[in-house]
Amino acid sequence: MSDLCCRSGQYTMNHDNSKKSTERPQIDRSSSQDSLDELSMDDYWKELENIHETSKNNHREQEVVVVKEPDEGELEEEWLKEAGLSNLFSESTGESLDSMVFLSTLTRTQTAAVQKRVETVSQTLRKKNKPYQVPDVRDIFRQQSDSKEKVSGESEPSSVTARENKSEAQDEVKDDPEFSLGISEETTLLEDVPVSETDINLEISFAEQAANLKDSSIGKMCKGKEDDTQLPNFRLPKDKTGTTKIGDLAPQDMKKVYSLALIELTALYDLLGTEFKQQKAIKIKTKDSGLFGVPLSVLLEQDQKKVPGTRIPLIFHKLISQIEEARLDTEGLLRIPGVAARVKSLCQELEAKFYEGTFNWESVKQHDAASLLKLFIRELPQPLLTVEYLKAFQDVQNLPTKKHQLQALNLLVLLLPEANRDTLKMLLEFLQRVIEHRDKNKMTLNNVAVVMAPNLFTFHGLGSKTIEQSEFVMAAGTANVMRFMIKYQKLLWTIPKFIVNQVRKQNTARQKKEKKDKAMKKLLKKMAYDKEKHEKQDKSPNDADVPQGVIRVQAPHLSKVSMAIQLTEELKASDIVARFLSQKSGVVQALKKEEVFLYEIGGNIGERCLDDDTYMKDLFQLNPNAEWVIKCKHS
Repeated sequence: MSDLCCRSGQYTMNHDNSKKSTERPQIDRSSSQDSLDELSMDDYWKELENIHETSKNNHREQEVVVVKEPDEGELEEEWLKEAGLSNLFSESTGESLDSMVFLSTLTRTQTAAVQKRVETVSQTLRKKNKPYQVPDVRDIFRQQSDSKEKVSGESEPSSVTARENKSEAQDEVKDDPEFSLGISEETTLLEDVPVSETDINLEISFAEQAANLKDSSIGKMCKGKEDDTQLPNFRLPKDKTGTTKIGDLAPQDMKKVYSLALIELTALYDLLGTEFKQQKAIKIKTKDSGLFGVPLSVLLEQDQKKVPGTRIPLIFHKLISQIEEARLDTEGLLRIPGVAARVKSLCQELEAKFYEGTFNWESVKQHDAASLLKLFIRELPQPLLTVEYLKAFQDVQNLPTKKHQLQALNLLVLLLPEANRDTLKMLLEFLQRVIEHRDKNKMTLNNVAVVMAPNLFTFHGLGSKTIEQSEFVMAAGTANVMRFMIKYQKLLWTIPKFIVNQVRKQNTARQKKEKKDKAMKKLLKKMAYDKEKHEKQDKSPNDADVPQGVIRVQAPHLSKVSMAIQLTEELKASDIVARFLSQKSGVVQALKKEEVFLYEIGGNIGERCLDDDTYMKDLFQLNPNAEWVIKCKHS
């Protein structure tokens, strides 16, 4: 078995500070900014001691992930690269117009976040005398230049083109009647939105909401007045065009969501006075096979050879199933550790027999399985929440209100790699099921949070040595973040409507640009399309142009493959699916309602799976050029 199997799984940021005492700090808890006396942090320190005891008993040297200290401007340049704007600082101008289209759809606060990083990189590159052209921020953000100090350096002819492209891209979006919402209109909407402590507004940028509250008396009163031990019942108001969950959008649109979420999160942190820094891990040698201490991507690659399409490591899934098979009523589940020697032996045996299918699961006790599950999480070569965003997850505790914290967590979940996000989702769903048996297992939300927090957040050496007081604050803060992730997990997996609408704007502007750039190609395509349409009309007269107020829905996998549907104010996506499934046509339907969904495809979106409560007339008005198809998810 690899020597990684039972190491403690701690992540060293910036430098190795490995010999710090892990004893529970003796401090006055009442002085902590997050007083968590009611949460009984005892379980946190006991869990931490168990983690270190496991490492000590195995006499194994820790393998650490070291984070490289960025040079001046390097952090901002990497941020722009992650946001999909790296071509602003490269010699290649082939995709410059794409960047301008993207920038034209940003909100005021998002634009300010990008501009801040552009200015830093521009100044750094000038100091380094880089040979290629550095864009002047006035050329990228012309509309903000009047309110900013003049940036040194003369504009080159290429910058003039940038200004023209920016203006053209803005015109593309402004001219679209579907997306006429500009900055001034967004500000007006903000003033009209009623302030609710428990409603999460997904229609307006979180950063724009924060900017609006920052100058109001409400914003000044929020900080420090909330009860740290009570979590409100946040809710999402119904959206008639449908709620979009992670997994509902096509990959090409999710790529845009990632860039927008990164910019939005940065803008939110900027406004709330919290530093946002992506950590960058130095690559380390990792195992290329096995179970424990193996990167998620490697695990999934080997698992998919056995179970095609699997999205969560098989061992992770099996450990959760094993815990649940013994019922979740066991008192102290997750809190009481398994027997260390037995857990070590099981770990070695699993490595040897799991993929062969010869491991005897009947002999695994429930507490041992729970310890193996936590061990798996800790031994990942990089944190489940990733090196890049682990600190950002921790810093959520520093945001002024619970609503801000929830908004930030929502954006951070969107930024996680798909494998990390799917694995985290399964973990949080399992933890919620444990909490649902709290009357018998005595594991409340608070208990589960403080036990699991060290397993997701344990690390040493982030920045300079921490004193005991700040160590307690960090522990309490990560326990709070863990509580948020468990309690609000359904909200966290929702893609905010304002981001989906920005994706729609980008797609619309991109389509218009392509039409202008490829006039001849468009003409040829139109000729081919007209010919194909004519042929289809000859073969299927019923599929001719549908009348106004009617959509044609395709269902290629069902017995009724096509149907014209009259739009009404109350017609929902679930109603359309039900109509198709009721059409037996002499053929027994093999699919159930839970297995098929109505999709919005094309127009101003790549592909989007609709939730049952989507009002079709409202969505049709938002995307009149879409096609409507019923199919299985991920098919």
